[in-house]
Amino acid sequence: MQRWTLVIHGKVQGVFYRQSAAEKARALGLTGTVRNLENGDVKLLAEGPEAALEQLYSWCQQGPERAQVDKVVVDKSKASGEFTDFIVAT
Repeated sequence: MQRWTLVIHGKVQGVFYRQSAAEKARALGLTGTVRNLENGDVKLLAEGPEAALEQLYSWCQQGPERAQVDKVVVDKSKASGEFTDFIVAT
């Protein structure tokens, strides 16, 4: 089990990015959280098997239809097990 922290840069706020990312993560069986950052980026923490995290990473590079993703920065570490679901932080 791994923990990936993704920071998504681009036009990713106000385009349902967080909700769409949470739905994708849940469908992949991942746990974690996603939230908006003050600078306009989105930060996503996800834990689960590497194969599922790779699928989520690929999805994040595109995002929902109205998003314009410039880049996704990923930091990989060992899973903490602190999450029981995938939630959208407010």
